[in-house]
Amino acid sequence: MTPPDGEAALDGLDAYLEALWDGAEPPGVHAGPGGPDAEGELVRWALDGIRRLPREPRETFLREVGGLLREFRARRCPWNAAALRLLDDTYTFVATGPRRHADWAHDVRAVMHRAVDDPRGWVRLDGDRVNDARDTWPAYPFDPPPASGFPARLHPLGVDAAVGALAVMAEEWQAEPAPVRTRPDLDRILADARTLLDRYGPDARYWTNATAAVGAASPDFVEAGLAGTRSHGFVTGEYVNGLDLFEDLGVIAVGADEVGVFWSFGAC
Repeated sequence: MTPPDGEAALDGLDAYLEALWDGAEPPGVHAGPGGPDAEGELVRWALDGIRRLPREPRETFLREVGGLLREFRARRCPWNAAALRLLDDTYTFVATGPRRHADWAHDVRAVMHRAVDDPRGWVRLDGDRVNDARDTWPAYPFDPPPASGFPARLHPLGVDAAVGALAVMAEEWQAEPAPVRTRPDLDRILADARTLLDRYGPDARYWTNATAAVGAASPDFVEAGLAGTRSHGFVTGEYVNGLDLFEDLGVIAVGADEVGVFWSFGAC
């Protein structure tokens, strides 16, 4: 694979590293030195990192690939860095897709089913993308209703409440030792959440499955904490691969051109 310089090269490197991380052996990347701009610098940095990866033992190789991929994505743009800092350590799904329908529920379903790519090639967080549970449940861990069923399960949020809902997704559902409201870096957490939502534009609208938003567009998610949040379920109730999904919290961002899906899962 010989990706050109610029954003296409970054997309190609991202796909290549992700394939390696998934255990595949794609054709090697061969790219020129790149231009003097930031994209060219990142291309050169990533290619050098790939060349330095230890191929054996296999477990070490995969761990190093995962670390390189994470750092590559964080360096690519501030939005990626914010998503990784905020939500990469918990069981979450973060993905963006194009807005193609007046009824944006169709676009959200496409994101949940992994039927569309990020329009900008930015990071997605999706630990289940290669889970064989998807052979049975294609949208796993989601079991979304049809588009016509979305209004019954979603409630509008103001932007500040949406920021708070994203912030508490940095918590664990059970036995969280440090709720977001107690953390010394709370301001940074909220800033990262706001960075994620700013992507969708100043006129974006936000929706959640949290019942706290019924009749109140500004519930205080940070004060309540993740474990204190109750929601309409969007996840499968099936027991698959030894994992039971029992709680979820989602935020949907709807902009003029893109829809963002941010979801936290409780599982045991």
